[in-house]
Amino acid sequence: MFDKNRFKAQMALRGKTSRDLAKALEIDESTLYRKIQNDGSFTRHEINTLIDVLEIDDPKSIFFAEELA
Repeated sequence: MFDKNRFKAQMALRGKTSRDLAKALEIDESTLYRKIQNDGSFTRHEINTLIDVLEIDDPKSIFFAEELA
């Protein structure tokens, strides 16, 4: 499960905007917004790009987080 809050926190920590990420992913900003809102439906290539751009140390905690009941 995609952890939207951790993802947004990482964006803020690295000072990246959705525009920055959309440009890095070569997608429209509205497409990025939909991907974030719809449980992180990112491709493997997009995840790897985001890991690099956001300097994510633990991608599993963001892109493959366990759902808490």
